[in-house]
Amino acid sequence: MASSSRLSERSQRLGLAILSVVVAAASLAACDQAAEAPADGAGAAAPPPAVTVMSVEPTEITPGADFNGRVEAVDTVDLRARVTGFLEERRFAEGADVEAGELLFVLEKEPLEAVVTQREAELAGAKANKVNSAAQLRRGEELLQGNNIPESEVDIRRAEDLNAAAAIQEAEAALERAEINLSYTEIHAPIDGRISEAAVSVGNLVGPESGVLATIVSQDPIYVTFPVSQRQLLQYRRRQDQAGGTAAQALVTLPDGSSYEHPGRIDFIGVQVDPGTDTVTVRAKLPNPDRILVDGQFVTVRVERGEPQMVLTVPQAALQVDQAGPFVMVVWDDDKATLRRVTLGEAEGTQAVVREGLKAGERVIVEGVQKVRPGMDVAASEAQAQRPDGEMPTSPADPPSES
Repeated sequence: MASSSRLSERSQRLGLAILSVVVAAASLAACDQAAEAPADGAGAAAPPPAVTVMSVEPTEITPGADFNGRVEAVDTVDLRARVTGFLEERRFAEGADVEAGELLFVLEKEPLEAVVTQREAELAGAKANKVNSAAQLRRGEELLQGNNIPESEVDIRRAEDLNAAAAIQEAEAALERAEINLSYTEIHAPIDGRISEAAVSVGNLVGPESGVLATIVSQDPIYVTFPVSQRQLLQYRRRQDQAGGTAAQALVTLPDGSSYEHPGRIDFIGVQVDPGTDTVTVRAKLPNPDRILVDGQFVTVRVERGEPQMVLTVPQAALQVDQAGPFVMVVWDDDKATLRRVTLGEAEGTQAVVREGLKAGERVIVEGVQKVRPGMDVAASEAQAQRPDGEMPTSPADPPSES
């Protein structure tokens, strides 16, 4: 019995040992599978970032610079009353074009017509006095020849005749002044242009103290003035001398971003420097047949200088800058990105001129460059043509957000 009991205990211990080995093996297998699962997940490659690229091609650009300018009328005239009287007529449509010599306002004439009649009568009386004084002088001279009158009496008559002649001149001047005042009752346009609204209604008493009745602003041609730094002005004058003194062309961009179709020419450069801004006022003269440019309007002026040049350009959005200077990201045919240092020229609107560092036909990243590092593979798509406003269109890599 004792031996049987010991045999049974040994069998139990052996069974427990085998069970422990089986459980341990199963645990190790499970651990190995769990360890392999994350390893497989970590080894899955992330998709390359999507970017938009554009091929660099030579572009014809005329060297120039952009300035903020203001439109100014060539002539501006304020209409004022020069005599006092009631305003009887307004013969223009407010905001309409008027021609030089066109009748605009009419003041009451009757009081000044009466003054003219009075001055005419005074002139007639002065002429009658002259006829009498001349006759008296003639008789006196005849009597003096027979010693029938003192010589002093003839001198008196001669002086009276001279006074009568002076009175005629005085009466004529008074009549002319009265006629001029009468002419002031009609206010005519002194220049061609567009007239403002009337500041005074018909029926009001107006005079020299009444202020401006209306304003006429000339329309065609028109000026655009803009401040230029001394450095830019010196560069312009040097290029002008090289071009044989030909005035630079001025191109205007309207407030809505569209280009004004009529170019102008620089016709005046200021003779003094503004000490507050260290700039000189420059003026361009442009045709304005369609009345698009308006006095006081803000515009962008591009002054072109020199002959057109073929240069490589990239959008400003493609440029990156670090401590070493500007660079762009170039994408090779195998869609691998690489960093390329560039030397820039002057900016031309939304484009940057590249003097060195790129070749025609190379592709640069214009959108999505923030997601790219040198040596990375990228999913490149070609950029579409630029919009008229100079901005790059939205690329497939960066779809517009839905509101």
